[in-house]
Amino acid sequence: MRKYGIKADKRLGQHFLVDQKPLLSMITAAELSPEDEVMEIGPGLGILTLQLCANAKRVVTVEKDRQLIPVLENMTRDFKNICILEEDVLKLNMENVSENLFQGRFKVIANLPYYITSPIIMKIIECRRWISLAVLMVQREVAQRLVAHPGTKDYGILSIAVQMYADVEMVSIIDQDSFLPPPKVKSAVVKIMLRQNPRVELEDESMFFKVVEAAFGERRKTLKNSLKRRLCFPGITSDTLDRVLDETGIEPMRRGETLSIEEYVKLTKALKKYMID
Repeated sequence: MRKYGIKADKRLGQHFLVDQKPLLSMITAAELSPEDEVMEIGPGLGILTLQLCANAKRVVTVEKDRQLIPVLENMTRDFKNICILEEDVLKLNMENVSENLFQGRFKVIANLPYYITSPIIMKIIECRRWISLAVLMVQREVAQRLVAHPGTKDYGILSIAVQMYADVEMVSIIDQDSFLPPPKVKSAVVKIMLRQNPRVELEDESMFFKVVEAAFGERRKTLKNSLKRRLCFPGITSDTLDRVLDETGIEPMRRGETLSIEEYVKLTKALKKYMID
């Protein structure tokens, strides 16, 4: 950082990893082989990038911060298997990247900026056609939400959205002093093993997530009240909701955070029968 006159940019949520131990846990969790192709998001100063280049067939790094590009180019100058993209990953067309820079499905490994963690995770989920696995370093609280079970305080929309399309496991907890500058909170490494098909068969994905969002819209309210206040489907009245909850055997006085993915699918299917096209 002194050599290149670089300071961490707060606007980009930069906390540069300076500890080797978390890197090794990420590399191990990713189960990298010499035939693997990898996308790294937010390579920063390239400490993880070097490990990826040494262990994978091909590495594509996506870095938004222009001041870091010369550093990455210099750090990786001895490797021929790297491509550095100066891009915003949220605007990146993954299909084009897959077709032009990779030979098949690739893995994503990244130390994610805290302020855009959830959007990046959702983009990875949406692009599961091209991505086989993701190993991510995220804020510990986000990691807890990703692995949360129904009935716990961390269980929410993100938990359901990710667990519907992936198996998730917590790999390790990382202390603040592993970064420069140190963040105010601990981090965690999570492993997301993507599924091509949803965990439970969905008839209408859009409706399913609208039901989930309505149920979590007011966490302190009962499921019945949250749905009545927030669901806006043609043909679905208050009486219809009562009937559907009775048909599915879901107790109206439960709260949204106690329902499993399977129960939300059952609820959505039952509601769909009463919708007016």
